[in-house]
Amino acid sequence: MLLLTGTLLAGENYNIPLWEPGKAPLAKGNAPLDNPFLTVFQPPEGKRNGGAVVIAPGGSNIMLMYGTEGMDVAERYNEWGVTAFVLTYRLSPRYGDDARVADGKRAIQMVRAKAAEMKLDPKRIGYIGFSAGGNMGRPVVNGSGPGDPQAADPVERMSSRPDYLALVYGPGRALPGEVLRNYPPVFLIAAAGDTGPALGSAQFFMDLTKAGATAEVHLYQKGHHGFGEGSGNAILSDWMGRLEHFLKQGNFIPGGKQ
Repeated sequence: MLLLTGTLLAGENYNIPLWEPGKAPLAKGNAPLDNPFLTVFQPPEGKRNGGAVVIAPGGSNIMLMYGTEGMDVAERYNEWGVTAFVLTYRLSPRYGDDARVADGKRAIQMVRAKAAEMKLDPKRIGYIGFSAGGNMGRPVVNGSGPGDPQAADPVERMSSRPDYLALVYGPGRALPGEVLRNYPPVFLIAAAGDTGPALGSAQFFMDLTKAGATAEVHLYQKGHHGFGEGSGNAILSDWMGRLEHFLKQGNFIPGGKQ
């Protein structure tokens, strides 16, 4: 299911356009499908801890699984006190990977630009992607930069590098010139029945570890693609608890032990 609305949502949920209408790079028009945006999910005010995450749902780049790989995940992050931003990025066949990666990088910059206003820690902004949204993760990191302090657009002055990366059954592919030792901490998860992402996650974990980066991998012996947040799945329902532990160990949310 794809959410494509620029209107205010119920409760604390609202949308933030990534660019002014019609000004997104590589835009092919000015319709809703041409204007990527973030949907904000906030924890109760007394529970917020300053953490933030951009969530990129999957959907084979032709749709967005906004429920199980977007809203449900955002609500779990809210339980941990983290403000979540679900990314509606541009889709095929109208747009290619270059536009989607631009959307992912801009999403990180936008959250960082909103940090003071929303009382977020600009050094605790993560990215979690599912399937196609996960495949975007490596290009987003590899294409990220510190921002341009002289840019007229204040969002462009911000770093586009996420502080951690979580790739759920979508580890992405190795890119030319990829420097793994500079990666932020990475969390990888897949099910063995989903052979490509499972083997890709295992390989990426080994490559990151050999390069000296921080990584954690979980490969369930049973299960397949598309398990989303995992509720109601007897085999995979605990995976977000493993992610929570990873975040605590990295001090991205409170409760980690040194």
